Amino acid sequence: MAFAVLALVLGLWTGLQRLGLPLPGGEAIGAFHGALMIAGFLGTVISLERAVAVGRWWAYAAPCLSAAGALALIAGMPELGAFAFLAAGGVLFVISVGIAVREVALFTVVLAVGAACWVLGTWSWLTGASMPVAAGWWLDFLILTIAAERLELSRLVRVSAVSHAAFAALMLLLLIGSARGELEGDRALFTAAGLIGCAAWLMRNDIARRTIRQPGQPRFSAVAILAGHGWLGVAGAVLLIVPPATAPFSYDATVHAITIGFVLSMIFGHAPIILPAVTGMRVRSNTFAYAPLALLHASVALRVVSDLFAWVDLRAASGTLTVLALLAYAATLIVASRTKPASRAT
Repeated sequence: MAFAVLALVLGLWTGLQRLGLPLPGGEAIGAFHGALMIAGFLGTVISLERAVAVGRWWAYAAPCLSAAGALALIAGMPELGAFAFLAAGGVLFVISVGIAVREVALFTVVLAVGAACWVLGTWSWLTGASMPVAAGWWLDFLILTIAAERLELSRLVRVSAVSHAAFAALMLLLLIGSARGELEGDRALFTAAGLIGCAAWLMRNDIARRTIRQPGQPRFSAVAILAGHGWLGVAGAVLLIVPPATAPFSYDATVHAITIGFVLSMIFGHAPIILPAVTGMRVRSNTFAYAPLALLHASVALRVVSDLFAWVDLRAASGTLTVLALLAYAATLIVASRTKPASRAT
């Protein structure tokens, strides 16, 4: 977790530099911003969560390898880092296939395919493919992993066989789009349709639609989750209306609508649940958590709008707001973990 946080901090630092903020240091790893954020930070966190769930000592090789890959990037050894990420993705794939064999279900199969996407994206990056091509697979890794976990929970609301078939078809559209390299093309029909359809499917079938009616932590998590689903639809709409090859910042808007709007919003919603399982830290419900969540989504909205209109100064401001939202949420979690529950009168 410490190395994942280090990758996050340096990924954010280099991201702000790439937006034009005059920050010292980090120039040598600026080109690895995406790899640090997706493989170094998110890959480590997802692998660690899966290792905890499996409960086998060897499963921890995946987060260890991805953390080592982040350190290699920081140390200026990108090839070593890429090989470490490749190995981490391979271990995660083996873990996921093992889960799918023991419990044959659509969500376990999608989890395994998502892990394979991490491997494909890293291999593309390692063999000299453009970053949009590698990022397409990496984004599929994140989307398929999160969507599969939401699909698993949707069993509580009895999703129909037709909905399961639609879910599988939408995942296939995303995979076809990445195989076609649509994030650098002049048309991104498969990826756009997959993103918009996935957003609509999750909005309709996610159990968060029910838990949002409950007070406290369940409502906060549901708000964060449903808001994140909306950004998948926005990313698809951007690709459909302004394909990456037709506008300078369309690719940037799409990537950050997914990674910040969808993925980080999911992390906000799941952190109070995952942290106790992974770190043992107890996090209690805190209404102040809505403030950094709102700031996060405001930053994404500003990022997408400023990308579409090429407002360079506002793009830089959006990055600063994202960092502030993350810092504020981290502080909220720390305070919530140290707050004692109110004593009841006897």
